Amino acid sequence: MKDLNELNAWRVHDRQIIEHYGNAGDETCGVFKIPFGGRDLLCVASAGAAWDHVSVSLHNRCPSWTEMQHCKRMFFKADEVAMELHVADSQHISHHPFCLHLWRPQKSEIPLPPAWTVA
Repeated sequence: MKDLNELNAWRVHDRQIIEHYGNAGDETCGVFKIPFGGRDLLCVASAGAAWDHVSVSLHNRCPSWTEMQHCKRMFFKADEVAMELHVADSQHISHHPFCLHLWRPQKSEIPLPPAWTVA
């Protein structure tokens, strides 16, 4: 994941965030309002337990592929692969009906299918 201080222009510093998280974040975590297509995408980013993670949400619908791709480019380096996961039903937890997540393991590469299969 990028150094999140590069995104300080969009970092949320309001009292509610400080009370909830204890601070506004640092190079590895924080809450951001990322403008895209005339709306703000609310993004919560963190790096811990050997994973980089960004949740992306809107108040009235799930983010689109284009919005998720924009966030991937904002939070991850160009040469990093990140993924959305669809876990087993028994492992599914939803705290927000309109939130999607990007994940990247820090200590291993994400296996990719052959390029010709994803064209």
